[in-house]
Amino acid sequence: MQDVLRVGVITGTHGLKGEVKVFPTTDDPKRFKDLKEVLLYTDKDILPLKITGVKFTKNLVVLKFKGFETIEEAEKLKKKELFISRENAVPLEEGEYFIVDLIGLQVVTDDGILLGTLTDVIQTGANDVYVVEGSDKKEILLPAIRECILNTDLEKKIMTVKIPEGLMD
Repeated sequence: MQDVLRVGVITGTHGLKGEVKVFPTTDDPKRFKDLKEVLLYTDKDILPLKITGVKFTKNLVVLKFKGFETIEEAEKLKKKELFISRENAVPLEEGEYFIVDLIGLQVVTDDGILLGTLTDVIQTGANDVYVVEGSDKKEILLPAIRECILNTDLEKKIMTVKIPEGLMD
């Protein structure tokens, strides 16, 4: 498991006073209100950035960081990813998982047949859809519902599923 989780990507500047626009990659963008610090990964190192202001505009979050007072300073942050440590992550309910922890799991049927590797999660609104890539490079789309996803074992890196009737036809 990764020690850090991506929560957003800086898309540009906002105004003249060092604020940046962030595209949130978290389920709940409002969680930025509770964050005191994020981690910015550069080519050379990891910079902890103290958050001093949070606003929301359309589908973006506007953040103000301590030490960034001008648009020129904020401009340097464009296209950089923001992360948080796992300790600062939102606590998950039983049966909930971070997407980063699911990617790479081996997916097997309840009959023990290996379907492939979970490569992506599509968030549809109603329920997530797991993308499983088989050895033949074909993709299988599995609805992330209780009737289909029987067990997820992060330690063994295995997800056991029941294939809904007609899905493989």
